[in-house]
Amino acid sequence: MAKGNALQAVLDRAKVGGEPAPAPAPATPAEAPPARGTQGARQGTKLIGGHFPPEISTQLRILAAEEGTTVQRLLAEALDDLFVKKGRNRVGRGVV
Repeated sequence: MAKGNALQAVLDRAKVGGEPAPAPAPATPAEAPPARGTQGARQGTKLIGGHFPPEISTQLRILAAEEGTTVQRLLAEALDDLFVKKGRNRVGRGVV
């Protein structure tokens, strides 16, 4: 049964007294206010990601804490090192 049909069935049962009408749906992400601090900080950027074992995440977070920096800055540094190794220009400058 399609999602819309299931919702309609619930609404139809509520009309005839079978069960109470469902509560209104919560605000959709488009209606919700933007998360704090992300509006300007992410403008002009593009997400790059990958799936890695949990140990890699742990190591990155430990390194970031030890160096007083962020995981994002460490990743930018690592990518710059990779670019140089492969004969490309560094581009990680300006990473927040």
